[in-house]
Amino acid sequence: MKRSLPVAMLLALSFAPMARAANEADYKAAYAAAETASKEAAALRNQWTTTVSTLAAAKKAADGGDFDRAVAAAKEAEALAKASIFQATSEKEAWKAMEIR
Repeated sequence: MKRSLPVAMLLALSFAPMARAANEADYKAAYAAAETASKEAAALRNQWTTTVSTLAAAKKAADGGDFDRAVAAAKEAEALAKASIFQATSEKEAWKAMEIR
């Protein structure tokens, strides 16, 4: 019985989906999404500088052929851009609730 558990675990792991390396198409899709969100943030006049630098890092990694790093950076840039969009939209009216002294 003790040997069947490790064998069952090995079988289960062998059928688990393998993580695959990112390719150029993955990078282009992630970068396009990040760029779109970044442009929206810029239109709201709330584009964070970290978003711009993270997009640049994604492009640099892709230019070097490291698509795993490029996709990760592009997704991070998209998250930053979306956070800045959220900030801009939530604070648009929030100032009215502040107490004036």
